[in-house]
Amino acid sequence: MSQSSGETLARPVGAGRSRIPVPEGGPLPGLSKVPQVTALFWGVKVLTTGMGETASDYLGRTLGPIPAGSLGLAGLAALLILQFRTTRYRPWIYWSAIVMVSVFGTMAADVVHVIAGIPYTVSVIAFSAGLAAILTAWYATEGTLSIHSVRTRRRETFYWATVLATFALGTAVGDLTAGTLHWGYLPSALLFTALIAVPALSGRFLGLNAVAAFWWAYVLTRPLGASFADWMGVSTARGGLGWGTGPVTLALIVPIVLLVGYLAISHKDTPAGRPAKDATA
Repeated sequence: MSQSSGETLARPVGAGRSRIPVPEGGPLPGLSKVPQVTALFWGVKVLTTGMGETASDYLGRTLGPIPAGSLGLAGLAALLILQFRTTRYRPWIYWSAIVMVSVFGTMAADVVHVIAGIPYTVSVIAFSAGLAAILTAWYATEGTLSIHSVRTRRRETFYWATVLATFALGTAVGDLTAGTLHWGYLPSALLFTALIAVPALSGRFLGLNAVAAFWWAYVLTRPLGASFADWMGVSTARGGLGWGTGPVTLALIVPIVLLVGYLAISHKDTPAGRPAKDATA
């Protein structure tokens, strides 16, 4: 991928040394601050979307929409500050931020519907337009949407804005199919399971651009994980298993912690080229 026009070359600090890129938004390492995309990446991503859905519902019912939303926003802000301040990919910080994006993104989408009374069909259109606007601005500014190039402050800002938009959009899409269209949670989950295979197959057999395939699949992980989590958590009267949103949230936290701990120790998703000793979690 081509380098951003916002990246300049630093002056040599000594004879014989090659010049190195210094990002406009502040000095960051030359490797992406987000993980390598592996099977574990997708596994943890789906788990966090499910946990974010049930955690948001549980907090909203327990604390009320406004206190829960304030808590979610505060947690998201704190984790994003940590993520932006770190100089390299750190699994615990990155995935904790993803969890909070999932929780707050769900709250944001629900508030638009429950409190503002906006139908999910309208929310889906609005969030789709917002996501398209962010991606268009990102590409127009940087010339790439690849997550492997998230190595400047500006690209990192675009990345997290895109992630938040995908969570809000995915939440609205999942609620649209399960609620507005009355398909139910399990049928919706099975639908999104089938749909998420489309970008992978399109990339393999139809030549779909890898970056487009990634973001397509990324959006679908949200309704996929949330639909399964809702199915487990909601009452049998609503077509679920009736396990409760609180217990389901706790149950999903366990594999998330175990998998992120494994990634932190093994460096399996550390961006290629970085020395293992410099990739501590």
